[in-house]
Amino acid sequence: METLKTGTALITGGSSGIGYAIEKEPGGRGYDLVLASNQESRLKEVCEEFTNQFKIKTHSVFIDLGEPGAGQKLYDWCSQGQIEVEILVNNAGTFLFGEVVETNFVKAQQMLTLHTTTPTLLCTLFGKDMKQRRKGHILNISSLAAFMQYPEISLYSSTKNFLKSFSRSLHTEMIDYNVNVTCVCPGAVSTQLFELTEADHKKAMKLGVMMSADKLARLAVNAMLRKKALLVPGFINRFFLFIVYLVPHSVILLIRRYSRFLPPDKNN
Repeated sequence: METLKTGTALITGGSSGIGYAIEKEPGGRGYDLVLASNQESRLKEVCEEFTNQFKIKTHSVFIDLGEPGAGQKLYDWCSQGQIEVEILVNNAGTFLFGEVVETNFVKAQQMLTLHTTTPTLLCTLFGKDMKQRRKGHILNISSLAAFMQYPEISLYSSTKNFLKSFSRSLHTEMIDYNVNVTCVCPGAVSTQLFELTEADHKKAMKLGVMMSADKLARLAVNAMLRKKALLVPGFINRFFLFIVYLVPHSVILLIRRYSRFLPPDKNN
């Protein structure tokens, strides 16, 4: 691992999955950690684990980042504790599949806040501090779906596309202040999001259609340290994007109408 100056890294959605894997990277480099999640008991377990493993300070913040005002609350918590965040990782996310008009309104509102409002405010608040100090890193975890304007993932892909676009613009604004902003758009990652058997996970990773969370975390953090604006990790994912650009939307419409993959509303 590359040795970095000690500081504090803040990771949202840090109790499991990609967030848990990302935390190992700055933690292993000597960074103290602030982990924010809505899974209180698991969050405390992870903090204790990393404190013992890396001999660093860890802080757990039990918070629902899908609630309005969550970004300000998290920033205020760090300010009150005089915690200087040098690395901000916006990783917390959720997934919804289905037609927009049939989506539960509360869940849709939570996704919009979690994927757009909260990370934007965290980038704004912590980014301003980083600009004043003339140093810092922001790592935003988007998705390969950000490039896909497909039915049934309308809300998810659109919010992830916002995060990708916002990150690219912010990268340009902040780079001259020695503050880097990197956006990562991973494809399928081997986490609990996919309800597959262990054997299926291993097979998917062997074929290259799925990546381990630890590998993604290593690639993401390395891209951040190299001050890359955008990372689409994995050859298969980059090749898939090439195919996405070639397929006209009329083909997607036909797939939706005549296949079981994206079934239309039966009432239409």
